[in-house]
Amino acid sequence: MATGRLAPTPSGGLHLGNARTFLIAWLSARAAGGRVVLRIDDLDQPRVKPGYTEQAIEDLCWLGLDWDGMPVYQTQRSAAYTAVLDMLRAADLVYPSFASRRELARSTQAPHAGEEQVGKGRTPAWRFRAPATPVTFTDALHGACASVADDFIVCRNDGIAAYQLATVVDDHFQGVTEVVRGDDLLSSTPRQILLARALGYASPRYLHVPLVLDNGGERMAKRRDSTRLAALREAGISAAQVIGTLAVSCGWAKPGEHVMPAELIGRFDLAKLPHAAVRLTGP
Repeated sequence: MATGRLAPTPSGGLHLGNARTFLIAWLSARAAGGRVVLRIDDLDQPRVKPGYTEQAIEDLCWLGLDWDGMPVYQTQRSAAYTAVLDMLRAADLVYPSFASRRELARSTQAPHAGEEQVGKGRTPAWRFRAPATPVTFTDALHGACASVADDFIVCRNDGIAAYQLATVVDDHFQGVTEVVRGDDLLSSTPRQILLARALGYASPRYLHVPLVLDNGGERMAKRRDSTRLAALREAGISAAQVIGTLAVSCGWAKPGEHVMPAELIGRFDLAKLPHAAVRLTGP
């Protein structure tokens, strides 16, 4: 059975771009008769803002995007991340890294050769030893992909698990078989595939959707009120109107149609999904 996931980051209010990606993820799983799980990506505490976890859950409920089981909060999963990091250390698949990304880019040596001189006195982060060979995978929208991963951070120098590690561990924990997210994260996929292989996990199916742009042609941001779901709701715009607008941008509804996610399950068709960024100004 397919299992998709919704994984909002509570660093601000969800906007139309977030909603579109979550709608696609939800429909992809539900159309296959599968499950949807919810994870709150609240690990990066400096970016998490009070009240936005509750608002994200409220926004998803308002949109009609439900999930199965209880939500998973990354801030409650530190023991699992530590255990996995210990496994990677024992297998010599990670190494302590003292240099910043900028310092590594300037270095002519391998990142794990001589870093003690570069970052003397610092607490190290931990980097995964990525092979020099390309990682190949098939994206459900982009098709065949191949790229070489860098030696990426799996644990920050403050002891907090990095995005790549936490995502792979939690997707496995929740039984996620397909990941739908923005194509700005396409470069993360080879890293996460390598980590999954190293840990003996099966890699999920990936679908990276183009980003949503605002009226000015810029990537939507949580700091702009005009496209935030909470602001639209407060303005009296219905969830069906919002979902209808998003469905039109995906090729699954007619302009002006008001519809809820459950009504779109039978219309889900990846072949109609645009391969380029879409511009949304609001419903």
